[in-house]
Formats: sequence, C-alpha cells, structure tokens
Amino acid sequence: MAAPVTSPLPATAADAPAVAPVTILLVDDQPARLLAYRAILEPLGERLIEARSGDEALRCLMREECALILLDVNMPGMDGFETASLIHQHPRFERTPIIFVTAVNVSDLDRMRGYKLGAVDYVMVPIIPEILRSKVLVLAELFRNRRDLQLANQTLSAANTELQLEKARVLQALNESLRVANSELAERNLQLQLQVGERESAEARLLRLDRHKDEFLATLAHELRNPLASLSNAVNVLQLSAPDSVDTLYATMQRQLGLLVHLIDDLLDVARISQDKLALRPVATTLEMVLEAAIESVTPLMDSTGHALQVQLPALPLPINGDPARLTQVFSNLLSNAAKYSGPGTEIALGAHVDGEHVVVTVVDQGIGLTPEHVVEIFEPFAQIDTSVERARGGLGIGLTLVKRLVEMHGGDVIAHSDGLGQGSRFEVVLPLASASPVEAPVAADASTRGHPATPRRALVIDDNQDSADTLAMMLELLGHETRRLYDPRAAVETVAAFAPDVVFLDIGMPGLSGYDVARMLRASPQGSQPVLVAVTGWGQPDDRRRTFDAGFDHHLVKPPEMAAICQICDELPLPPRSTA
Repeated sequence: MAAPVTSPLPATAADAPAVAPVTILLVDDQPARLLAYRAILEPLGERLIEARSGDEALRCLMREECALILLDVNMPGMDGFETASLIHQHPRFERTPIIFVTAVNVSDLDRMRGYKLGAVDYVMVPIIPEILRSKVLVLAELFRNRRDLQLANQTLSAANTELQLEKARVLQALNESLRVANSELAERNLQLQLQVGERESAEARLLRLDRHKDEFLATLAHELRNPLASLSNAVNVLQLSAPDSVDTLYATMQRQLGLLVHLIDDLLDVARISQDKLALRPVATTLEMVLEAAIESVTPLMDSTGHALQVQLPALPLPINGDPARLTQVFSNLLSNAAKYSGPGTEIALGAHVDGEHVVVTVVDQGIGLTPEHVVEIFEPFAQIDTSVERARGGLGIGLTLVKRLVEMHGGDVIAHSDGLGQGSRFEVVLPLASASPVEAPVAADASTRGHPATPRRALVIDDNQDSADTLAMMLELLGHETRRLYDPRAAVETVAAFAPDVVFLDIGMPGLSGYDVARMLRASPQGSQPVLVAVTGWGQPDDRRRTFDAGFDHHLVKPPEMAAICQICDELPLPPRSTA
C-alpha cells in the first residue's frame, strides 16, 4: 500500500510553484492510466512526457533528462523491474528516482527487489491523487535542488578561481601597503612617545587643577559664610524687633537662608571628602534617632509640596555606631531629593528592615525615575538628572555624592533602583548594625528664653566686617545684653580692659591680626582670664575646632551663627560677683 501523506497538496495550476518545470517520464502500457497520471500531475506545472513500453522509455531517456520516472510494474514484454534495471545500469540514469505503480498487492520480496533496482517508492492502484502529487512534488524539488547545487558548484569553482587570482593581486598590494605602513608606523611611534610625554604633563596639570578646584570650592564656601552671617543676623534682628509683624517674612527668610547654608555645607563637604579631610565623630546611637532627626529636617519641605511621608520601621530600636549628624544628613538628602523629583502630593515611603548583621533603609518615591545610565551616574559629583531650563528642582548635583561617600565612610553602601523614566526611584542604604547598648536620647535645646535672658551680660563683638559686627551686636542688644562692637582687632586688648565684657564674639579671619592671635593676646593680658571667648568663623571641621580651643577659645560657632546657640552661650555665662555694700 502507498504511504500516507502528512498534508494534502493544492490541486490547481494557479498554486503551482513559479519555477522552471522539470521533466517527468510517465511509463505505462495503458493509455487510460497515462491520461489519469497526467490529470493528477498537471496541476504541479511540471513537464510530462509519456512512454507506453520499457523500450520507448529507454529511448526517451536518451533524449531527455528526467527528474523522476513513474513506471508501471506489470507491462507486456519488458516489465517494470527489467526496465528499471536497464535504466539504472546506465551511468547517466543510475540516480534517477523511480516510483513503481502496481495494480496488485506486492509481497515484501517484490518490494525488496524493486528497492534494489533503484525504486524509491510504490503507488497502488487505484491511485490517491494527493499522495501521488506529494511524492512527485518532493522528488521534483529534490531534482531541482540537486541541479541548482550543480550550477552553484560550477559557479563557485569559477568564483574560486577568480578569487585566487584576486587574492594574489590583493596580497601583492597588501605587502606594498604594509611596507608603507611600517614606515609610517615608525614615524608615528616617535610622535606617540612625544604625545605620551605631553599627556603625562597634561594629567599632572589636571590633577593640580582638580586640587585647586577643591581648594577653590572650600574657599568659596567659606567666603560665602561672611555675607550669610550678616543676612542671618539681620533677619534675627528684624524678628526680635517686631516679632508680631514679620512672622511670615521671618519664616521665609530663615528657610531660604537655611537652604543657602545647606548648599554651602555640601560644597565644603565635597571638597573635604575629595581631599580626605572629612572626619566622622561616631557615637553609639539608634537608627530611629537618626531617622527622626532627618524627618524633622525635611518636614517643612514635605509640607510645602504636599507630599505624604509613609514611615514603616521595626518595632525595636536598631543600634548603630556612627556620626549622627552625618547620618541625618544622608537620610535628609535622600528624602529631600525624593520630594524634589516627585510630583506634588505624591507619596514617599521610608522603611527599614534587618538583613543579617546589617540594616537596610529604603526611600521610595513616585517621581521622574532613572534610566540605566542615570542609575550609574547619579552618584557622581555635580550630576543632574533633569538639566532642562524649565526644571524647578534646584540643587548643585552633589547631594547624592555626599550620601554615597558618607555611607561608605560608615562601612555601608547605597544602591539606586528604577524601572525607568516616569517609574519612580528606590534608594537603599545598607549600614552595619552595632551590638545593643544603652543610648541616651538627645535633649533638645530650650529656646524659650530667646529674647529674655536670665541676666543681662556685657558682650563685645570683634569683626573687621562691619556688617557682620553690627548685625550681631544689634541682635545681642535686642536680646537684652549690653554690647559694643570693634572693627580693628589691634584695639582688642584696650577695649576689653576698658569695657570688661563677659563674653567676646571674635572673628577668626581678619587681616593683619587673626582671631587666634587676638585670643592669645587676651589670654595673656591681666584681664584675659575673665571673658568667655567665642570663635565665629566659616571653618567648622574638627581640626578647626581644635585649633580654636588651643588658642584659648571657649566656644566655636560656624557662620552664620544660630541665635539659639548664642542665647545658650550667654545664658550659661557665670554670674558676675555681687558687690558688697
């Protein structure tokens, strides 16, 4: 029986392949069958030729190149098996496929005999058209592919010959070009050596310029503190002068001054970190204390933008060793960034969980999101996500740089995540946990006595910047203290002797005579042990504080000085001795 086909073939000539037809030889002694073969195969669009005997089939093969032969087994005279044997004995036709057609059931021995003679398949009568067409179509395609392969081989052989010739020509040209290139390379090597020397010199200049840049940033931040000190003092004077009429303006000016001070602090911190001059003051604290301070610092910003802060922290306190001020700076920067880069009224989530020996703090927003490139670059100094002219987010692009450096200085890491632009961002801060130990909660400074000192004091302000001296003196006067101001530090000893102040607020960076020199002179004078000396300076690092204390100062205030700190210093001054009648 014929093998079944897996899919029926089209039966119309319109669906025949648009390729050159191949020749198919139909061999049968019965005209009716030849007609049936033709009716079945013509839709394939192939060229069909007929033979009614084995002898006629051999003559056709001598004239035509056939893709396959459809051969009846039971023919008078020379039957199909004998015809197939003679066909495959000829070298030209030994690979020509033959499909035997038989009207009687053949035994396995007959099938084996046919396959030995070169048959590729059997078709039983009555013929199923779809099966016959599928078998013929496959063999015709095989013949076409074989013929195309022969043509391709011939073309490839010719192309290979041409390629060998072209290769020889190219090789000759290449050898010549290599000779010229070697000559040019030797010259370029000499030039490269000169360029390497120039590049090394340029790199040294860049390193020097980078160092100068850091020094410039530090100096710039310090110099900006002087006018800020005057502005801050003036704002405090306005508030103290008319507390009921300037509440709104006072809050606005204080908030903007705070932003300016924050920007200056960031500039200084970046410069210090770049120069490895930033020192931490680690103490035993808890994550909750740090986060509470950070939340408190960003609450005004959150309120102004209408953001909802969702906080989810572990029930038990998590002990950590670190610099509370710096860690508060880390989380306040992350929270303020989340508010700046999120739409008003959106939700910001702050959470924490323990992971082994570390605690992971997450800040999640629904803001503008980050691209994969931004996730890598966001922690670089001065990197900005949104640099369009219309952006209203502000900042110098150094907040996240400080976050990463400060976290790393605490032995932790910070990682940014985002699903893309418009998908929000998630920042994870990983910090090592400390062994549990009692931590005292910080005591908030009592500002209730502002403007109402327990005892009026005598205060002397020494500063070559008249605006800074005048505004600080006016603030002290409004706080109820008897105040004098001095612009020339060289008259400090005489003024102290004549005025006998309880406290001296002394600027450090003065031309001609620095605050350190004035402090040493006052301590060396007969009256030097009486007044409390307060350094007012733009430098606030541990080394700067140590230097002021070594010079004889009792307190160190960083410009612009906070009024609460000034009030606390004045309130803590020792009481003057009572006069006896």
